[in-house]
Amino acid sequence: MTSAGRLVVRGRYAEGRLQDIAVDLQRPSVTRLFIDQLPDAVAKTVPYLFTLCAHAQRAAAQAALAVAEDRAPREADSAELWIEVLHENLWRLLLDWPPALGLPPEKDAFIAWRAARHSEECLTVTQRLLVETLHPLFEKCLKKLADRSISENDSPPAMAPEAWLAYWQGLSDAMPAMPKPHSIRSRFIARLAEVEAALAGLATNAPFPLATAGGEGWGVAQTLTARGVLTHAAHVVDGKVASYRVQAPTDGYFADAAALTSLLGNCEFASLDQAKQGLNQAILALDPCLPYEVELNDA
Repeated sequence: MTSAGRLVVRGRYAEGRLQDIAVDLQRPSVTRLFIDQLPDAVAKTVPYLFTLCAHAQRAAAQAALAVAEDRAPREADSAELWIEVLHENLWRLLLDWPPALGLPPEKDAFIAWRAARHSEECLTVTQRLLVETLHPLFEKCLKKLADRSISENDSPPAMAPEAWLAYWQGLSDAMPAMPKPHSIRSRFIARLAEVEAALAGLATNAPFPLATAGGEGWGVAQTLTARGVLTHAAHVVDGKVASYRVQAPTDGYFADAAALTSLLGNCEFASLDQAKQGLNQAILALDPCLPYEVELNDA
């Protein structure tokens, strides 16, 4: 198991379909390290423990702890956060999705963008990347997904810190549900929309989305990542952290097999190899933030 955890997806190929899909997500209990710690120490530690989307993790942690202590959250570096969202989405769209659809990745283009992402030329370089590389590649990929087209598109991720606060305080038994993608294709389309929204936010110096709820020792903060809404929840008692929780999109999408099953339930495959390809595309659509293994048996 890596420091981020371990994910295993199992299934059975029978009668042209994927059946008995099962998910085994194991996460290390990192947040137990925060118990009895000072809030400021926890906020500083979070990006070192949660290194993927570290800027978003830091912003959510600082905001949740500030609200719990009845303080105004520190202003986040919006440009840094927009660039982080661009990085994660471009990685998937340029490097991971093309091979999953039988196309070559745009490795050189991504490396060049990554080298320039913290420079003064970031905005210009990103705009050029979209026009010259990403949009043409996106259309090629989309044709590969045409047979899975549906009329509905996925809605942008929405934050609901008040609902999460009620759950965190024990006033609600159910954790707020995550929106499930309509299809593999709709999730692929949504990623391009997220890139364009992040680029627009960067170009206009727009504040990065961050929502909070709480007070009197309880704090919840939510922000966006390339994978969806990230939630940090803190309970502070007598100046120290009494309990803490991080809920990443991966934790919701892979808590069970429901999301994967909904994406693959109507898909038919002519062979075991095609079924493996379809399962990997569905996993990529949900985009776990940790390495994963696939175990697929031919019944």
